[in-house]
Amino acid sequence: MTAAPAHGRTSRTSPSGARLGPARWIAYGVSVFVIAVLATQLYFFIQIGLWTRIDPGSTAFMRADAWTLAKTHPGIALQRTWVPYEQISRNLKRAIIASEDADFVNNNGYETDAILQAWEKNKARGKIVAGGSTISQQLARNLFLSREKSYVRKAQELVITWMLEFWLTKERIFEIYLNSVEWGNGVYGAEAAARYYYKTSAAKLTAGQSARLAVMLPRPKYFDDHRNSAYLAMRARVIARRMGAAELPE
Repeated sequence: MTAAPAHGRTSRTSPSGARLGPARWIAYGVSVFVIAVLATQLYFFIQIGLWTRIDPGSTAFMRADAWTLAKTHPGIALQRTWVPYEQISRNLKRAIIASEDADFVNNNGYETDAILQAWEKNKARGKIVAGGSTISQQLARNLFLSREKSYVRKAQELVITWMLEFWLTKERIFEIYLNSVEWGNGVYGAEAAARYYYKTSAAKLTAGQSARLAVMLPRPKYFDDHRNSAYLAMRARVIARRMGAAELPE
């Protein structure tokens, strides 16, 4: 008898095998993303640890402003001069705490009530209009992040805030803040602000001058261009009255 010819067999990929390729790519992509996020957090953590002994150079906000100024106002350079904590007026320190974060010395970098209030306000407006940020949170944003308002950025801000509070004393956090915060068009830090607005040093700022500078912080570029604002004058008087109760880190 002649053997029946063998039927040819077609190699087929099973349904599970067909799904394996895309699944592997997705897993790979997720792994790369997670590793990148963790590496970024490690960089932030180590960088902040170094600032226990050395002063920070430029911040993310400064670098963004330098790039913008180079394109729009090439003749204008960033103004910033680092000065030690002891060489900054106590008036300015008290004014900023009274204006921005009355419980700065005692909180752990967060004000839960302020965050929840901001959440409710944002939900009511349908967009992010408030952040409820403490001084530590503002510093976290200025050092590493952008001005973009998003919940992803806010989450990263909270993580960096924890790192700042882990590594640094309140005095050191405040010292870096005072030397890094934006005070106008290309103006950064207390010394540059004192010279730019009042032709004096940060050490010699009066209570009235300090109150006005503190009020400018949420909108420094706007108040740089609107120095005679009625709101600025009114709010500065309010802050001046609160300064005596402000507790400073020592």
